[in-house]
Amino acid sequence: MVASFISARFSAVRVFNRSTASVAAAFFASLALSTAARGAIIQEKILYRDSSGAEMEGVAVYEDNTKAPNGSKRPGVIVVHDWRGITDTTLRNAEKVAKLGYVAFAADIYGKGIRPKSPEESGAEAGKYKGDRALFRQRERAALDTIRKLPQVDPERIAAIGYCFGGTGVIEMARDGLDLRGVVSFHGGLDAQPLTPGARITAPILVLAGADDPYQKPEDLAAFEKQLREEKADYTLVFYGGAVHSFTEKEADGTVNKGAKYDATADRRSWEAMKSFLAEVFGEKPAQ
Repeated sequence: MVASFISARFSAVRVFNRSTASVAAAFFASLALSTAARGAIIQEKILYRDSSGAEMEGVAVYEDNTKAPNGSKRPGVIVVHDWRGITDTTLRNAEKVAKLGYVAFAADIYGKGIRPKSPEESGAEAGKYKGDRALFRQRERAALDTIRKLPQVDPERIAAIGYCFGGTGVIEMARDGLDLRGVVSFHGGLDAQPLTPGARITAPILVLAGADDPYQKPEDLAAFEKQLREEKADYTLVFYGGAVHSFTEKEADGTVNKGAKYDATADRRSWEAMKSFLAEVFGEKPAQ
């Protein structure tokens, strides 16, 4: 599942150096993609660090003509992975975002070389960050710092989307008071967590959830909405009838876990809702 992530998909590797606050080209991989035709999707591995010095390995995904017709830079969208870390599913989601004309950045929350290989490993790794929201937010801040410095990106127009674990993560970005145009949570965990001291929720929030998600406790959901109301946040909650957890993941067929199952209708409708939301917060016409 993860093996093909380290493959000939990448056009280059860049290193983000916090001390110089720049993104510098480090080397071109021997398995690099051939020169892409205009409009082709480029995947570029990005090495960067968080404030503790821990190294992450994210992936920038963009069309090679990501500049708008007038030569302006494009909005950026951070894509936060599910509990498995960065996988082919993460990169497919990032590619879909890139095809909308945005620059996607698949953020690496777990850190370079940490790619769980089993549900047990995934659960243990995700648990570290769910149990330490300050660390979770620290890793996400590093992703925001990095995407802002990508040469194709308009640093004033950044949003974040996330799936499952990542859907929880983008809500944490809002609670951290990060300067984002908006966040979109796909079947993420919803509860009330303390805000970063001194922070306010300023980013618009779109929550896309399964109405029958067995992992979402009603009391947690009530506390989540209460917090948003008290914060006077700009938020929208959308629930898809009959959908459970992981409704965007085609691999989730419900045979092993009936509480996690793909739902084609909810997947399609939630993607369209995200497209409209991003177009609105970026001040653009909805992508076709």
